Amino acid sequence: MLRRLAAVHGPLLFHQSGGCCDGSAPMCFPVGMFRTGGSDVLLGRLAVEGIDPVPVYMSASQFEYWKFTHLTIDLVDGRGSGFSVEAPEGKRFLLRSRMLSDAELAAFGLV
Repeated sequence: MLRRLAAVHGPLLFHQSGGCCDGSAPMCFPVGMFRTGGSDVLLGRLAVEGIDPVPVYMSASQFEYWKFTHLTIDLVDGRGSGFSVEAPEGKRFLLRSRMLSDAELAAFGLV
């Protein structure tokens, strides 16, 4: 899906929504359509063969709640609300999470 979206929209980025109308969903935007700033944390970049790395951001305040979890961006059938570029495809991105293991917490310096 990310390759298909990038072919249409160009380079992409994710921003984990903090709630409100779209719940708390990873929103996918063309680079330049959503502005990130000093109050956002770059969680990492998704490596997808054939397209530019896809940066994933979250607000710093929300990161304080999520920093002890492993996050996975999944794609499921259905339409989420919001302005994420996959919506017209009949798909939506969904965040799945699990608590970090003790080894992962140590690797990230969180213990």
